[in-house]
Amino acid sequence: MKRVRLIRHLKKNNCDLIREGGRHSVWKNLETGDIATVPRHNEIKNFLAQKICKDLRIKKPKTN
Repeated sequence: MKRVRLIRHLKKNNCDLIREGGRHSVWKNLETGDIATVPRHNEIKNFLAQKICKDLRIKKPKTN
């Protein structure tokens, strides 16, 4: 999955960028307060994208 697509999914599900780290971005679910890190790679493996969404307690993105 492209990182841009995952970021779009996070924003659509009420998540916000908290800060940029050295190699990861830290995202927070504004409703629940859950936090997850997203690596800054162009491609993110599907299982990792699903894990990020699970950590943020949002629905999983569609994988094609």
